[in-house]
Amino acid sequence: MPLPASAGRVVGRAGAALIAIALTGAAITGCAAAGTDGENGAQGTVALLLPDAKTARYETFDRPFFEQRIAQLGDYKVLYTNADQDAAKQQQQAESALAAGAGVLVLDPVDVGAAVTIVAAANAQDVPVVSYDRLVAGGDIAYYVSFDNEKVGQLQASAFVDALTERGQLAGGILMVNGSPTDSNATSFAEGAHGVIDAAGLRILAEYATPDWSPDKAQEWVTGQISQYGPDIVGVYAANDGTASGAVSALKAANVTPWPVVTGQDAELSAIQRILTGDQHMTVYKAIKPQAELAAEVAVALLHGEEVTAPLEIDGTPTTLLDPVAVTVDDILSTVVADGFWTIADICTPAYRAACTAAGLPAE
Repeated sequence: MPLPASAGRVVGRAGAALIAIALTGAAITGCAAAGTDGENGAQGTVALLLPDAKTARYETFDRPFFEQRIAQLGDYKVLYTNADQDAAKQQQQAESALAAGAGVLVLDPVDVGAAVTIVAAANAQDVPVVSYDRLVAGGDIAYYVSFDNEKVGQLQASAFVDALTERGQLAGGILMVNGSPTDSNATSFAEGAHGVIDAAGLRILAEYATPDWSPDKAQEWVTGQISQYGPDIVGVYAANDGTASGAVSALKAANVTPWPVVTGQDAELSAIQRILTGDQHMTVYKAIKPQAELAAEVAVALLHGEEVTAPLEIDGTPTTLLDPVAVTVDDILSTVVADGFWTIADICTPAYRAACTAAGLPAE
């Protein structure tokens, strides 16, 4: 199942999802035809192992998009598990999936280092592994699909610096609330962000790697920093919307004024609403549907022993990286609403109608 040459890195803005679907669509026919087996369609079992439920995207988008695409491709069974941010639990879930006859593992690892053991166990049974969203730190990976994670950090930091520049606060101090130390993507986000933040000469007061991407731990840490640095804090770089929510809660509890610039990632509904009210400056929208659908298509191809290729490789692994998009209050309509990720009705609930009107979001 070779992908089109342009599918290795999908670029664009609000149309990223549409472009990605069009690109992967060229590969669908081959997979479906190869997997057809009588009137009931293709058969086989694919395991989808996701890392946590604290990050809203996994249960809200990744799982349903993946399962829907698998169902479209044939009569396949999906063994779904969520590890609740527990690497040992994910190991057990993987072992159970292999024992239950899973022919492919689609794995988003809790701990990219510990997950090498899962890959080794699958390899020993000739079961291919698709590394989903986070790249496992070793082993024979059949395919990797994610986003350009360093660019995510660059987008966050660029919007962050622009906002602080507009406010005339570049001389102030900032906090950096990074992601989980066991998530390789968090390292990429931080590297991308540092490249922009360091070049701008921003003064980093303190920096934190948030265990398990926990909003509660982010809130606790930011609360401590507010006690120490107080009015010196002009901005909080938060690596995702969950940690941003923790930061915002800490800032509100301390009645911090003027309100600092806060970043995020994942375009969670609550984050879009915080952007409307001014509590969060920006988020990063990632078109999860084409990511999940491509993973499903690759899994089906691997289930039938087909070779999967991509023009981009990371450590010898065929790789597709989709393009992330920065979202501020000015971009909500042209990104998450235009792609159907969230509707106006989702966003503009009664509590947010005034903010929606002020931002120019049309009533439904």
